[in-house]
Amino acid sequence: MMVNLTLSAMKDGRWYEYVIRFVLGGAATVITGIIAKIWGPEVGGLFLALPAMLCASATMVESHERRHKRKRGMEGRKRGVDAAALDAAGAAVGSVALIGFAATVFFAAPRLGWFSLPLALAVWSIGSLTTWWIYKRVKRIGPGREAVHG
Repeated sequence: MMVNLTLSAMKDGRWYEYVIRFVLGGAATVITGIIAKIWGPEVGGLFLALPAMLCASATMVESHERRHKRKRGMEGRKRGVDAAALDAAGAAVGSVALIGFAATVFFAAPRLGWFSLPLALAVWSIGSLTTWWIYKRVKRIGPGREAVHG
């Protein structure tokens, strides 16, 4: 699968789906702010790293895929579940790479100041691409099967 950005896909969503995502994202941000106020910014930052929109995103992806299949006269349940699973895998990959981002800022910011942010972005980019590559390689190796090269 090739990763790409398709802005025309925004037309597939219903207005209320975007409102739900906005409200849930805002609620997650407010809750994270409260946590940071009580236990400090380090703990609050950990909660910002959580994929707050994963549930809303996964259900939206799943319903869109089912809707597309229904238009063609098929049920589309498996396709919807598979699309949501791929969305969740992408969130997990991004979260793993976010650890590298956080560590880079934590250790580099005292010495490098604002330059630690582009450095951390580079670390996150490399980490996410590497983690995705590893995920794709491991996924091809199943029980009783050898690695598929290519």
